Amino acid sequence: MRKFLTALVVIPLAILFVVFAVANRHLVTVSFDPFNSSDPSIGVSLPLFIVLILTGIVGVIAGGAATWI
Repeated sequence: MRKFLTALVVIPLAILFVVFAVANRHLVTVSFDPFNSSDPSIGVSLPLFIVLILTGIVGVIAGGAATWI
């Protein structure tokens, strides 16, 4: 029963992640230069879905670390 309930949650989430990734695959430039955003000295171009998922992961890790402090 537990495997069925896990599959019932995981499979729709996986489908949502795939649809989200396909819809947001255009490149965006993440700039770490606050003074010159048009030509950043430190920047990276990534697909939008990677930027958003990495931001969520970092937020979860930061929130988890804040609860331990």
